[in-house]
Amino acid sequence: MCPEGVGGYDRRMSALSASRLSRGTGTVLAWSGAAAYPVVLFLTFSHGRTAFQQLEIPIAAGLTALVLFLVRRRALTAHAILLLAWILALLALPVGTVGGLLILLTGVSSGYVTATRPRKASVPVAVATGLLQAGAVAAFLRADELLLMTVLLASAVTFMAGNSVRTRRAHAEAMREQATAQAVAAERLRIARELHDMVAHSIGIIAIQAGVGGRVIDTQPAEARNALQAIEATSRDTLSGLRRMLTALRRDDPGAAPLGPAPGLADLDRLAEAARDAGLAVDLRTEGEPTPLPPDVDLSAYRIVQEAVTNVVRHAGTDRCRVTVGYGDGELAVEIEDDGRGGVVGTGYGLVGMRERVALLRGEFSAGPRPGGGFRVAARIPAPAAAP
Repeated sequence: MCPEGVGGYDRRMSALSASRLSRGTGTVLAWSGAAAYPVVLFLTFSHGRTAFQQLEIPIAAGLTALVLFLVRRRALTAHAILLLAWILALLALPVGTVGGLLILLTGVSSGYVTATRPRKASVPVAVATGLLQAGAVAAFLRADELLLMTVLLASAVTFMAGNSVRTRRAHAEAMREQATAQAVAAERLRIARELHDMVAHSIGIIAIQAGVGGRVIDTQPAEARNALQAIEATSRDTLSGLRRMLTALRRDDPGAAPLGPAPGLADLDRLAEAARDAGLAVDLRTEGEPTPLPPDVDLSAYRIVQEAVTNVVRHAGTDRCRVTVGYGDGELAVEIEDDGRGGVVGTGYGLVGMRERVALLRGEFSAGPRPGGGFRVAARIPAPAAAP
């Protein structure tokens, strides 16, 4: 490694260590302030019996905001600090305003705990919060039964609101997972049908060549040899594709698949013409020397380009895109870029299908907005040379 490389590595490691140290220092200071919060709040309201000191009020307000922020990091710990601090504040200054702030702030943190934690943790927290709120109000404000019932009712409403948020969030996550699983299953079934097409086409070629070889083996040995070579090449390609994909595909195929050759990268010109009819100009580029590809790789690369171009037409809001196909040493690279609005990552189940195709072929897939605007889809697929 050159000296510049060593120095650059050392600088990067130093910057990383400094960043970690800075984050660690900030965390320690934040929790130190949170630990001091109950004492600061008690002293602030103790002085408030006569006159608030100008400095203590901003400090108490700032620490209140800090603890509420820490609820997002460590909800249970921050909620306990809030409860302790405001019970002490009510002890120092037993007035209705402080009691209202106790119920409001601890109710907010209790609702957050309910919304983000499982019920085995949130239910005890909600019950304990409600009882402590009611107990503090009864002890320091000498509240009547109506006020105590109001406090407990507010605690119950907070719990129900937080539980409703948690339930909706869990339902939405389950629906997303189900939709993703359905998209993966549909794509695998589609791949299985296309693989059926490829195998059926190959077997058809083998059958024809075998028939030709059987008829001319006595009269035209050279033609029979060519037929046998074609049978060997076709069967090798087909077996290679089956070996890579068959174990990962579904076994059932309720749909009928038409017999015929599957599309490949040689059909990109026709795909570009179809996209042009839809108002999208496709700039096709080829890098490297085109080489014969295994049928499953050729088909998957075509489907990735097809789906990505379709997404550009539907979502990008632009009239052009670039498709680059790169042939490397034992590898095929496909890249689709546009300058539009950036596409739709979260709800684009076509991307799930593309990722599934590439994963089945043990390749690498990425998709996301480009730094300069637009969207980029890229795939790198191992592509052993197909038999001639």
